[in-house]
Amino acid sequence: MLIVLGSVVARDDTYADALRLSQEHVARSLQEPGCLRHAVLRDPANPRRLVFVEQWASPEDLSRHFKVPASAAFAGALTRLAANAPEMTVYEARELPLPQLLGSR
Repeated sequence: MLIVLGSVVARDDTYADALRLSQEHVARSLQEPGCLRHAVLRDPANPRRLVFVEQWASPEDLSRHFKVPASAAFAGALTRLAANAPEMTVYEARELPLPQLLGSR
């Protein structure tokens, strides 16, 4: 499974458009094969910063997502609305059982 964390800071005059485009992108992405979760959140510490949290079943699914024309168009549009370059990091992850994380009691 892959976890994708991304963020972008919109300019004051472009925040509403950036949020709208991001919400449309999330809704579209959730329909793609292998997209397990996809969300955009507003950073309470910086109200112009949008944070993306995604979970993909496989590298192949994420790769297909990046090749969807609407995804490329979204990335370009969001970059044009940003105060600085968007950031994105991809992590390979595996789920751990919660009791193992909490330790023995």
